[in-house]
Amino acid sequence: MLADILARLQKQASAGESGVAAAFELNWQSLELEAQKLACLLSLFALAPIPWSLVESAASYSDLEFDLKANCAVLVERYLLQELAEDTYQIHERIRELLQQKLEELAEADELKRGFCQAMVAVAEDIPETPTLIEIAQVTLAIPHLAETATVYQAWLSDDDLIWPFLGLARFYDGQGAYVQALPWYEQSLSAAKKRFGDEHPSVATSLSNLAFLYKSQGRYNEAEPLYIQALAMDKRLLGDEHPSVAIDLNNLAFLYKSQGRYSEAEPLYIQALEMGKRLLGDEHPFVATNLNNLALLYYSQGRYSEIEPLYIEALAMRKRLLGDEHPFVATSLNNLAFLYKSQGRYSEAEPLYIQSLAMDKRLLGDEHPSVAIDLNNLGALYASQGRYSEAEPLYIQSLAMRKRLLGDEHPSVATSLNNLAGLYESQGRYSEAEPLYIEALAIAEQRLGANHPNTITLRESLEYLRRNRQP
Repeated sequence: MLADILARLQKQASAGESGVAAAFELNWQSLELEAQKLACLLSLFALAPIPWSLVESAASYSDLEFDLKANCAVLVERYLLQELAEDTYQIHERIRELLQQKLEELAEADELKRGFCQAMVAVAEDIPETPTLIEIAQVTLAIPHLAETATVYQAWLSDDDLIWPFLGLARFYDGQGAYVQALPWYEQSLSAAKKRFGDEHPSVATSLSNLAFLYKSQGRYNEAEPLYIQALAMDKRLLGDEHPSVAIDLNNLAFLYKSQGRYSEAEPLYIQALEMGKRLLGDEHPFVATNLNNLALLYYSQGRYSEIEPLYIEALAMRKRLLGDEHPFVATSLNNLAFLYKSQGRYSEAEPLYIQSLAMDKRLLGDEHPSVAIDLNNLGALYASQGRYSEAEPLYIQSLAMRKRLLGDEHPSVATSLNNLAGLYESQGRYSEAEPLYIEALAIAEQRLGANHPNTITLRESLEYLRRNRQP
């Protein structure tokens, strides 16, 4: 126990808090300079388990070239550090306070802080946009230390690195569908960038875009749009019209417009982003695959089915080549292609793709994830189209419950699930169960999407049809 450390220190001198400080000072004076430097470096970490790999990384960036493990053993022996498990350590809160005081007396204090920050930035840069369960597990112990970097040691982050800790933390939560936990990190990223650089800077534009992306994920489309527009205009001013960041901005704004049912505004932005991406990044790039996929989604919404399949197939093949067969984006492409086949009545081709996508998302992202909820909903829709109602209903119910848990009761995706379940009940003649679901879905759509959104109009028509045609 960490408390044992204080107890042992107290025995080395007079009892009480002054005894702890006195015993600490005795231990400190007896340490070699190398052990003192390591102890000061360790004091930069959060009050949480510290993986040894992070210590080695921070020491490397701080140019500490002595035997770290040997000096670590000395700190454990002197009760200044506790080994929790193999290669995992922690410092007691009071000892950390005393070590941080010593850190400020050290000539290399700033160098250690910068090294610590660089190590944490390296962690943040390795967190992908959609982290898998394995990637989440690998980075989980680093998260408290990454948060320490973003909040306490922000001043020691270089200009190029400033927003990376915030972005890494936000991706960690955002990628799991934990949007509420991701939001403050996106907000703090924007605040930190504006404070350091002013209102006009690429890091400000990136932070605006990231915050808008989260709002879009939450179904807060009206809040996302001005941020996307602001980010696009700023990137064009600062970076020029021909820059990868501008292509990303165009794609993001197009995706938002598609989500809002503004199809005629989305298409030219998608095409512009795709052409720019190919020019700047090459024909074989994950962004190009994403853009092909998004353009196909738009065409589906417009009923342009003959143009969709080659785009989906090209995006799927590219993602497999670039990302490997086991990747969340590959699962998304499989799901989208299955959705097209289902819409075309090609049920025998759609079902194995849906099942493959669902299994892959569960393996990679876990059972509780927005992508899994999409898979369940879509597989349920396939079964409903085939009249396999008893197989469709539990999938719809599971997807609806998951979306409410992960996204909140008033997310547009919840309205979609409510609508689908209502449609299933209507097909079975269970009108009294269908009607309240349509009503709830329509209320969400009107509030979140607006009265004239295509989804809202469809819901309104479905409810009216039910009321006209249901049996008394």
